[in-house]
Amino acid sequence: MEDQAVCCYRHPQRETGITCTRCERPICPECMISASVGFQCPECVGGRASAGSGPAAPGPSPRASQPRTLAGGAITSDPRLLTKILIVLNLVIWLVALGAGDRFVDDLDLVGRAYDPGAGDIVGVAEGQWYRLVTSVFLHQQVMHIAFNMLSLWWIGGPLEAALGRVRYLTLYLLSGLGGSALSYLLAAQNQPSLGASGAIFGLLGATAVLMRRLQYDMRPVIALLALNLLFTFTWSGIAWQAHVGGLVVGTAVAYGMVHAPRQRRALVQWGTCAVALLAMIAVIWVRTVELTG
Repeated sequence: MEDQAVCCYRHPQRETGITCTRCERPICPECMISASVGFQCPECVGGRASAGSGPAAPGPSPRASQPRTLAGGAITSDPRLLTKILIVLNLVIWLVALGAGDRFVDDLDLVGRAYDPGAGDIVGVAEGQWYRLVTSVFLHQQVMHIAFNMLSLWWIGGPLEAALGRVRYLTLYLLSGLGGSALSYLLAAQNQPSLGASGAIFGLLGATAVLMRRLQYDMRPVIALLALNLLFTFTWSGIAWQAHVGGLVVGTAVAYGMVHAPRQRRALVQWGTCAVALLAMIAVIWVRTVELTG
């Protein structure tokens, strides 16, 4: 028999896996208020559930010591820690690229197969430099490029990290970035270099849409934001639309598996979805490599 869905006690239409660490009642992300450990509900923070005010309202079985997110991740005291680390990592690599010059970027950006005058040799993913599919996701050159991506990561990534938990959030980010690289490698010209975290950002945007629909939030703001970003993707010159679309597709698919996984088979469905997405990307990369080297 399947577990009965647990909904926020203040918003009965919203299913959640998070409980107040004080009264143990289920709360949705809108009602979560950060505490020293985990989250508390507005009533407990307001003092109406303080000692002596009577017993707490009945809720699910006690799990106050290990509260979980909707996706089954652990609640942490700093729900934006990984987002901060990713932003710092991107900024540090950007500063290194500024100091080291074009050679540093040329050695790490995404290129299928091309002659590199600086290296005096044929370089690219098809030549066995698979690391470029990942390193390119953390590379930026222009100030506006990294500024836009990091601001987007802060606005979109923080709430997703809190909702999914750190491990699932990092997995989503990396798979989305790799999805953008894989589609760029497949469809872009083999000598066209590309770089940036845009694929990962679009994956987080798709995941946000999935999460908001799962929680029955108003979808209009995220749909408008997604439409605006896609408009820029296909109308502005110099944008690798393949990375944006690839990241969006992978991020949306992975997030769907994470937030819709049934509790009794949560780990199997979530990590199975990630494995299928990874295998699909490996297949795409292999097909392109055979095409370029065959």
